[in-house]
Amino acid sequence: MVQLHDLKFTPFISESEINAGIEKVAAQINADFEGETPVFLGILNGAFLFAAELIKKFKGDCEVHFVRLSSYEGTGTTGKVESLMGLTESLKGRQVIIIEDIVDTGNTIESIDKILKREEVESYKIATLFYKPAAYHKSLHIDYIGLEIPNDFIVGYGLDYNGLGRNLTQVYKLKNTKMTNLVLFGPPGAGKGTQATILKDHYNLKHISTGDVFRYNIKNETELGKLAKAYMDKGQLVPDTVTIDMLKAEVRQASEGNGFIFDGFPRTVAQAEALEEFLNEEGTQVSAMIALEVDDEILVQRLLERGKTSGRPDDANELVIRKRIKVYYEETAILKQFYLKENKYFGINGVGTIQEITNRLKEVIDQLV
Repeated sequence: MVQLHDLKFTPFISESEINAGIEKVAAQINADFEGETPVFLGILNGAFLFAAELIKKFKGDCEVHFVRLSSYEGTGTTGKVESLMGLTESLKGRQVIIIEDIVDTGNTIESIDKILKREEVESYKIATLFYKPAAYHKSLHIDYIGLEIPNDFIVGYGLDYNGLGRNLTQVYKLKNTKMTNLVLFGPPGAGKGTQATILKDHYNLKHISTGDVFRYNIKNETELGKLAKAYMDKGQLVPDTVTIDMLKAEVRQASEGNGFIFDGFPRTVAQAEALEEFLNEEGTQVSAMIALEVDDEILVQRLLERGKTSGRPDDANELVIRKRIKVYYEETAILKQFYLKENKYFGINGVGTIQEITNRLKEVIDQLV
C-alpha cells in the first residue's frame, strides 16, 4: 500500500502485466506500420513512461514529439481554440500515432481529433496503455489498447494524484475504506447461497461463491471443472491452489460495490490466512464471519430434497451428504476459533423461514456497516 497526500492506494496492476500490455501494443503497431515512418505524439504529462517504452520497441524509423493539450480564447466568432503545445513541425500529410496513458472520458482524444483534422494529417491512430470501457462513451475508435480496466481511480506508471505517484513502477487503485467483507459460513445445506443472494442486493455487496464458479466450469467441461467435479462427487474439498487463485481473480474483477460476501471460502485455516493476506494487499479485511448453525438431520433432509431438482449427484446420495457434513466439521469448524480470536465470529440460528434467518443476519451486519 502507498499513501499519496491524504489518500491510500493498494496494488492493482503489476509491472509484468504492464509490460505485457506494452508488448501487445508494440507488436500491433509494428505490424501496421512496417516500412512506414510515423510521427509519435506522446501526450504529457501522463504518457511519458508508456511512450518511452513503446517507442523503444518500434522497429522502423519514426519521429517523436511530446505535446500537451492547451487552449486559448480566439476571436468572437471562433471562441475557444485548442492546440498541441510543443508541436513545432507541420503534420500535414503525415501518419500519426497518439500515445495516451489512459482513455476514460475521451475528452482529450476528442480535442486532439479536431486538432489533427485541422492539421490535415493523412491518418492517425490512438494507442493507450489503460482503457476504461465503462467510462468511455465517445464515437472515436481506440486502435491499440494495452489493458482494459474497471472505472477505478488509479495512480502509477505516469498517472498521478495531485502531482504524486507518476514514478511508481506498478499501478495502484484508490483504497475503499468503507468495504464490508463477510464470510458466510455453515455446513452443506445451511442456506448460505440463498441468504447471500438476499444480502448482496440489500447491502450492495459482490457475492463470490466458489460452488457457483466450480459448477460453471463443470458445465463447460474445462480442466478446472473436471478436477473440481472429481473432488465434489466424493464429498471432498477442492484444493487450495484452485480456490485461492479463483478468488483473487473474482475480487480484482469487481470494481463497484461496498464489499464482498465469500460463500464457501475460506474452508480451512490455511485458506483463511491466505484470504487475510490477500485482502490486506488490497487495503481491506474480513469484517465478520457469520455462521448459519443447523442440526445435521435437518441438513440431510434439506439436501436430499434439493437433490430432486438440482441435478447435482452429491445432493442425491445420503452417504455422500453425510460425508460432506463430516468433512465440514473435521476440516472447517476450526475456523470458528480462528475468527473468534479476532472477535469476528457470529453464530446465527439457521432454522426457520428464509425471512426469519435474513432478519437475524441483518441484525449482525447492521452493526458492522
